[in-house]
Amino acid sequence: MFSFEAMEGERVKLVPLSLDHVRPLFDCSRDPAIWDAYPIRIERVEEMEQFVRKALDGRDRGEQYPYAVYDKTLGAYVGSTRYLRIAEEHRNLNIGSTWYSLEVWRTRVNTETKYLLLRHAFEGIMVERVEIITSTDNIRSQRAIERLGAVREGILRKKYYGLDYVFYSIVGEEWPSVKTRLEGYLAT
Repeated sequence: MFSFEAMEGERVKLVPLSLDHVRPLFDCSRDPAIWDAYPIRIERVEEMEQFVRKALDGRDRGEQYPYAVYDKTLGAYVGSTRYLRIAEEHRNLNIGSTWYSLEVWRTRVNTETKYLLLRHAFEGIMVERVEIITSTDNIRSQRAIERLGAVREGILRKKYYGLDYVFYSIVGEEWPSVKTRLEGYLAT
């Protein structure tokens, strides 16, 4: 059985999401640029509460495991990410539904967050495959995913929210080189 828990790196803590995170996540998500290439928009605290409740419902069903991302340097929550589409039977899952405050764009926050999630996926729960997807219009996210070392597999049309998505993956035998790459980024 897959198990998930809090994770901590040098700069970030991945804290299991709870309703206590609604206000801090709402507060750090006020810049509209966050939602420009995201499939939904969160403009009111009630929408953030709905976002969190939906994630918690998915966790209760065993379909996903959501986190609030805490930046130890800033001393604040700066976004959210999760494991989703968890398929224990097939030993795979996705990492996604990730967004961050503009304050941490182009910092080590995303790299370290993905490193922690990938390390736990491949070394902790021993998955065979991790998928990461983004919409075709989110070029910034595509570049970030490619920087991780994920392989671009193709485009699925009208997959979620009526949008086209680019699918990437990392499989077990690729993890050692991806891990080395990410550790190199984190060492600088």
